Amino acid sequence: MNTLKYSQDISPGKQAAFQVLSGASAGFLEVCLMQPLDVVKTRMQLQAKPSAGSSEVIYNGVLDCFAKMYRQEGILSFWKGLLPPILAETPKRAIKFLVFEQTRHFFQFGSAKPTPLSFSLAGMTAGVLEAFVVNPFEVVKVTQQADRKKKLRTSYSVAREIIKSEGFGKRGLLKGVTATVGRNGVFNTVYFGFYHTVKNMVPKSENASWEFVRKIIIGFTAGTLGCLFNTPFDVAKSRIQGPQPVPNEIKYEGTFRTIGIVYREEGIRGLYKGLLPKVMRLGPGGAIMLLTFDYVYEYLLANYS
Repeated sequence: MNTLKYSQDISPGKQAAFQVLSGASAGFLEVCLMQPLDVVKTRMQLQAKPSAGSSEVIYNGVLDCFAKMYRQEGILSFWKGLLPPILAETPKRAIKFLVFEQTRHFFQFGSAKPTPLSFSLAGMTAGVLEAFVVNPFEVVKVTQQADRKKKLRTSYSVAREIIKSEGFGKRGLLKGVTATVGRNGVFNTVYFGFYHTVKNMVPKSENASWEFVRKIIIGFTAGTLGCLFNTPFDVAKSRIQGPQPVPNEIKYEGTFRTIGIVYREEGIRGLYKGLLPKVMRLGPGGAIMLLTFDYVYEYLLANYS
């Protein structure tokens, strides 16, 4: 299917609307399928070095975390904090893909077509903007995912509790926003830069099945590389937005300060806690998002342009 041909035949407004719908579809599908791995990733990132006499349950790897959560909190615990990302994914992915598609041509700097730098800068722009949209939902989600009680609290009750006790500022719904900007900005720089550069370099297959496999492999690799580069920011975000180790004492505050504390106390491995479930989620999740966007966008262009 010649997407370029279709995209040239429709108005910029309709094209943008199709990008919004395609991005929202991609986000909704990805978060529903990958939420359990996101919960496990957050639990492992929140797990600091245990203090003497601590009764907190320790997770020794991904499978151990899955097993202990299932035994102690039940199957529904794997979807704790699902509503905030679902509510956030529609504007988040819509903004991300819309901004990327609209700005990659802006960053051509006189070139006849987008370059790897164009894709990376457009991805960074999209990631930074989506971070501001998604951060309040991330604060609520992390608070829910950190709760080890079997009884599930609703997203609304958690959000109301945060607003009542901390407000909308840097200790409330804007908590950890700079870490979220770092996480999303770095991930999307690598994610979009790698995917579109490599997709254009590797010849397209005329066979639909092989073309699907080609995009899956490139998308999975893009998501995995994005995780490797942005995980320290993600760990910092989880520590800042999650419960502090000592009640009424703020230990984790400020992105680079938190990264420094984790590195000094837990080493480089501390900055990559939760990497395996993160890769397990965002590797295939990244492929799912990009493929869903591509195929939904092509479908809309072919049938409604």
